[in-house]
Amino acid sequence: MTLKLFFSAIIKFLLGVVLVGALIFLPAGTLNYYGGLLLMGILFIPMFIAGLVMLIKNPALLKSRLKAKETRDKQSLVVKLSGLMFLAGFVVAGLGYRLDWYALPRSVSLAAAVIFLIAYGLYAEVLRENTYLSRTIEVQENQKVIDTGLYGIVRHPMYSATLLLFLAMPLVLGSVYAFIIFLCYPFIIAQRIKDEEALLESELCGYREYKQKVKYRLIPFIW
Repeated sequence: MTLKLFFSAIIKFLLGVVLVGALIFLPAGTLNYYGGLLLMGILFIPMFIAGLVMLIKNPALLKSRLKAKETRDKQSLVVKLSGLMFLAGFVVAGLGYRLDWYALPRSVSLAAAVIFLIAYGLYAEVLRENTYLSRTIEVQENQKVIDTGLYGIVRHPMYSATLLLFLAMPLVLGSVYAFIIFLCYPFIIAQRIKDEEALLESELCGYREYKQKVKYRLIPFIW
């Protein structure tokens, strides 16, 4: 553990809290937004705990997860489109609360929060199974193909988890309109997966054989 890594992680965490909070609560015009408060809680409390665990048990993984700059053009475009999706979705949800647009029942928000936390658990399991994961698309030194656990079901279980996470977010916020915006995420992540697999096939030994063993990329029996 190093102080530099600790402070880097804390700064990025706090910036995330401020940014997401601003995107949701400023358009809402109030902090008294149940869906917004619920999302902030289920998003950042587990994130903080997971960050502490990685800092203590696997600082190298935390360091790789903090690395955010993509070098591949297609992946850079995917990151920008995802950022635009979040910006538009959160702002629309906040405006919807302020302007009293149609809001989903609170029971839907709570059910979506449960799904979100389950997906968070799947995400944590993926990180436990594959310590080579970073936020950028790359093949690391001595990296090996992981084909057990969740990786024995789909080739990209981390993206399967984020699919659940991100589609649950607008439902937690109670916004149908934000959910419509977030429906573009499956198409965005599909482009990321196709480009990532092209890299893995050319640079990661055994990946072609792994593709033959595990047929589905994201959703079992579908794709």
